[in-house]
Amino acid sequence: MAETDILYVGRPGKRNTDDVIAAVVKRLGKGGIDNVVVASRTGSTARKMLRAIGERPVKVIAVTSHCGFEKEGECEMSQGVLDGLSRNGVTVVRASHVLSGVERSLTRKFGGASRVEAIAEAIRSLFGQGMKVSIEVTVMAADSGAIPVGDVEVIAVGGTGTGADTACVVRPAHSNAFFNFEVREIIAMPRQRGTGGRK
Repeated sequence: MAETDILYVGRPGKRNTDDVIAAVVKRLGKGGIDNVVVASRTGSTARKMLRAIGERPVKVIAVTSHCGFEKEGECEMSQGVLDGLSRNGVTVVRASHVLSGVERSLTRKFGGASRVEAIAEAIRSLFGQGMKVSIEVTVMAADSGAIPVGDVEVIAVGGTGTGADTACVVRPAHSNAFFNFEVREIIAMPRQRGTGGRK
């Protein structure tokens, strides 16, 4: 049986980002992980992760919102930031949210809730927004081909609103095989739930 340290933060939100990143770096020191997937709307959290990882032979994958997520025709991560991250070896994935996407559009127009949104809400209600985001961005990265899938583990980092408050070691899966996804270790998570004003 493997032992792991778990960082429990008090309340969710970006105030926990530096502590969560430090916990991720500590876990990387134990070996066995070559990829860190981090949710990063504007690039800030990805840049912090990259600096903290330093010269370790670990690939950083930043997953950002699809263009139009907040405002039609606009991208939250600017092209300049995306280019800067790419120059520093970060793979940036910009994709539709796998646990909402078109389903959310149907809900907004016709009401009710989809099965995909029910999965997202179950994860969010049980483990918090950061865990839901961590899982979601890893599936998005897997579907884009940015991370390996199969008998492999990666670290997934997400947050509530902005920044990072949750990190875990996962076995990735593609969206069409979602139930093959496994959360294998909790590195950090809030002890209390919260939405951070954003889903």
